[in-house]
Amino acid sequence: MADITFTLNGERITLREEPNLRFLDVLREKLNHTGAKEGCGEGECGACAILLDGHIVNSCLLPLASVDGRDVVTIEGYRMTERYQMLEKAFIEEGAVQCGICTPGMMIAAESMLRENPDPTDEEIRHGLAGNLCRCTGYNMIIAAIRRAAKEGEGLW
Repeated sequence: MADITFTLNGERITLREEPNLRFLDVLREKLNHTGAKEGCGEGECGACAILLDGHIVNSCLLPLASVDGRDVVTIEGYRMTERYQMLEKAFIEEGAVQCGICTPGMMIAAESMLRENPDPTDEEIRHGLAGNLCRCTGYNMIIAAIRRAAKEGEGLW
C-alpha cells in the first residue's frame, strides 16, 4: 500500500492503495468516475482515454503510481468546459454518437488533438483519432463533428 496524491478534475485526491492497480479500475471502482470505459483492456481502443498532464493516455495501461503528483482530467471534468460543450454540440449535430461506448474517449482524443492543432485537416483528424476505435459510426461523422467544432469554436483551442 502507498499514498498516491494527484489532482483529479481540479480536486486534490489522496488514496492509500496498491500502486500497481490499473488507474482505470481506480477511477471506476474507487472514485466512481465511470466515463472512461474498458473496451479492450490492452490500450488499443481508446475507450478509457484520459488526459494526464494535458496528454492523452489510455488509463487501462496506467498503474496508479504513475499519477502520483500529476494532473488528471477525465470526461467528467472535461464536460464542465466550454470546449466540451462545443464538441458535444458538433457530435450531436453531425450524428457522431451512436452506442456511446467510444464517445468519452473520442471526446478526450479530440480535445488533445485540437489543443495541439486547432485547425486540423481531415487527415490530421484521422491521425489524431488513430488510437480510438468505433464500431458504430464509420468515423466519417466523428471527423465531420471535430471539423465543425474546430471551425465553430475558433479561438477556443
